[in-house]
Amino acid sequence: MGFLRLKGRSLVKGEVEGEALVTSQPISFFGGVNPKTGFVVEKNHELYGEKVTGKILVFPYGKGSSVGSYVLYAMARYGTAPLAIINLKTDPIIAVGCALANIPLIDRLDKNPLETIKTGDKVKVFLDGWVEVEG
Repeated sequence: MGFLRLKGRSLVKGEVEGEALVTSQPISFFGGVNPKTGFVVEKNHELYGEKVTGKILVFPYGKGSSVGSYVLYAMARYGTAPLAIINLKTDPIIAVGCALANIPLIDRLDKNPLETIKTGDKVKVFLDGWVEVEG
């Protein structure tokens, strides 16, 4: 158990706290996540069968079609979206989707979030780009 404070770039501002769900693999929201259920449905993804709803979702960057932006928006409307997203480096698909859906989004942390945040850690995301991790 430990406590860590990380500084990143806040792309979509918001303040939330929740449980981390971490993957080292990119995520495609179009075809990779079911927007009505929040479950990862991409068969070969390490999060296959996991639910992203209500989690602080940590992954390197998005992949796939620009329709993924609208899937994130749909997830917010259905109530199945992640609480926040933390990326190594955010791509335009994820940035637009989070902006449309008002999902807090942080990237470029001063330490690699894929190495410092573990699934199940308690994570707080702050408006100014600070992230607190309690493992």
